[in-house]
Amino acid sequence: MTAVLDVAHVSLTFGGIRALDDVSLAVDAGELLAIVGPNGAGKTSLLNCITGAYRASAGRISFKGTDITRAPAHTAAQCGIARTFQHNELFPQLTTLENLLLGRQAALGYGLIGAGLFLPRCRRWELAQREKIETVIEFFELEPYRKLAVGDLPYGVQKIIGLARAFAAEPELVLLDEPSAGLNRQEKEDLARFLLRMRHEFAPTIVWIEHDMQLVRDLADRVFVLHYGKPLAVGATQDVLADPRVIEAYIGAAVP
Repeated sequence: MTAVLDVAHVSLTFGGIRALDDVSLAVDAGELLAIVGPNGAGKTSLLNCITGAYRASAGRISFKGTDITRAPAHTAAQCGIARTFQHNELFPQLTTLENLLLGRQAALGYGLIGAGLFLPRCRRWELAQREKIETVIEFFELEPYRKLAVGDLPYGVQKIIGLARAFAAEPELVLLDEPSAGLNRQEKEDLARFLLRMRHEFAPTIVWIEHDMQLVRDLADRVFVLHYGKPLAVGATQDVLADPRVIEAYIGAAVP
């Protein structure tokens, strides 16, 4: 396996607070790796460092061999990294279709003048993107919501739209920040189904922050555990979830 993402000795500090402390992690191509840990463990901070939303205080992050440690946030999207957010971060006044089209902006094929004059090249690009988005809408079964404002849709549907928008960018690496948070069991099963279909048909590399251990047990190839910003365990899913140190970090008591 070739490491698509390599995080080497990354630390992140905010004043006197150390959110990440010497974190190292390699993610292989096509792998689904789950990041777990208690609230405040630094999971989202790690994703923010990978995407350029935060600047790591120390260490190195590389994607497909290219150093992106200090790259601006838009570089991640241009390189082929997409992410979802714990709280969706969709545009509620826009329709499902319009939100998904925004996922294609990293592949923008014209500049400001072309957009203002709506030149033939611009029109061709717009038509091509709509064709791609129609494929995404069909894949994620969003046809009934195509022309509806996202803010008027159920929370579970909004979560799927957030996943679809990340997928619309045709990324090589997808970062998922608690996609199942706030979902009921049926909605979680739908989410799992889409993740399995994505892996089967397109084989992206997925790094996935999750608190639902049943989903992690069912879907993840490996698990990486963070505890107060420090790596606690990494390895095969069943082995890590049975690790007494991991159980103690979650339930707060030693395992006999």
